[in-house]
Amino acid sequence: MSALAIPVRTGGFSLGRRLLAEGLGTLLLLAIVIGSGIMGERLSGGTVALALLGNTLATGAGLVVLVTIFGPLSGAHFNPAVTLVAALRREIAPRLALAYLAVQMLGAVLGVWLAHAMFGEPLLQISGKLRDGPAQMLSEGVATFGLVGAIAGATRFRPDATPWIVGLYITAAYWFTASTSFANPVVTLARSLSDSFAGIAPASVPGFVVAQVIGAVAAFLLFDWLLKEAPAS
Repeated sequence: MSALAIPVRTGGFSLGRRLLAEGLGTLLLLAIVIGSGIMGERLSGGTVALALLGNTLATGAGLVVLVTIFGPLSGAHFNPAVTLVAALRREIAPRLALAYLAVQMLGAVLGVWLAHAMFGEPLLQISGKLRDGPAQMLSEGVATFGLVGAIAGATRFRPDATPWIVGLYITAAYWFTASTSFANPVVTLARSLSDSFAGIAPASVPGFVVAQVIGAVAAFLLFDWLLKEAPAS
């Protein structure tokens, strides 16, 4: 989910604040994803479509808020795939990219545990929800490709609208992809720690992550060329 959302503005913000913003934003994102999944499942009366709708709306709306708040601080990546693309574009140094990855992973795990605590669930869980097969892998590649492309286009043409574009894209991708659009390696790993509606079995995680990385790199290659300004004649 989110990333490259708003170019990092380093002026006035220390490295520690940027890392805290990135970790806290990822924590809140996972709390939204897992918490809304639990709430949706509890209130849907067994109707999976209603549970997914609740999960979708909360995640899309939450992303708009999180990207708006944390974008000017850290860039609001919340996603190693987006951080990878930023590094490939030389918008972020490799060492900082690794620091982002560390705080994203820590924040994601803490966000899952926070959601469990808010709903009175055991903190430590392992998901049993298998999400396997070529269609799921293709869906994750497409979802991540689209996310990176949406962010690239937004930051190129409508930077102020980026939070809305990210939130609306993820809202749509929940429904047009068979995988419900994880589109984020740390989100995928963290969701394996929740045996809830939004969970994913650990055995399904590697395939999702590989597909996400492939989708992100493919989007980088295409959109880096597509959105490049032609030299002045």
